[in-house]
Amino acid sequence: MTTRRSLLLTATAVAATAGMLKAPNALAAETMADFLFVQTAEAMRFDKTTSKLTLEGIGGTTLFFADRPERVAGNMKTTAFIPFWSKGKDSFLSDPPNADLSILEGTDLRQVVVVLEQPELDGDKLSYTVKIVGGEMPEKGTDVSVFIDIIGMPLTPLSYAGVARRSFRRAVLY
Repeated sequence: MTTRRSLLLTATAVAATAGMLKAPNALAAETMADFLFVQTAEAMRFDKTTSKLTLEGIGGTTLFFADRPERVAGNMKTTAFIPFWSKGKDSFLSDPPNADLSILEGTDLRQVVVVLEQPELDGDKLSYTVKIVGGEMPEKGTDVSVFIDIIGMPLTPLSYAGVARRSFRRAVLY
C-alpha cells in the first residue's frame, strides 16, 4: 500500500534527480502545468436517486498529460489519483473537475458532461457522486472513457498533487 510518507520520499528523490538536470535559474521559478486525466472502465452504472456513478472494471492506472508547453505524459496508479480530492487550494475538493464520459449503449456512443465529486475506490470499482452538466446519463453502459478536466500543479514536490503525480510519471525531458 502506498502511503503519503512513501509518496513524499519518492517524490523528493525524483525531484532532486530531475533538479540536477535543469539550469540553476530554472530551479528558482516554480513552474506550473495544467494536467488532464483519462480513466477507462469496462462498464458503468448510474443510480439516479443518489447521483452515484460507478465505473466497473476500472483500469489500474490513470493516464495524465500536461498542456503545452510542458508536454509531460504518463500513467499513475488510480489509487494515487483519489487523494487529489484531499484538502488544498488547488485540489479537486475545493474546485471539483468537469469530466466527459464517453459511454457505449449497445452500438450507440453517448457523451455526458458531469462534475465529479467524492471518489470512492473499492477494488476494481470506482464511484463518483456526479452533477450532470450536459447530456442524459444512461443507467448502464460499456466501454467507458472518462476525460477529466485540468488541475494546475507545480512541477515541484511542494504540493501533494505534485508529489503523487511525480511519483508515478514517466516523462521525457525536452
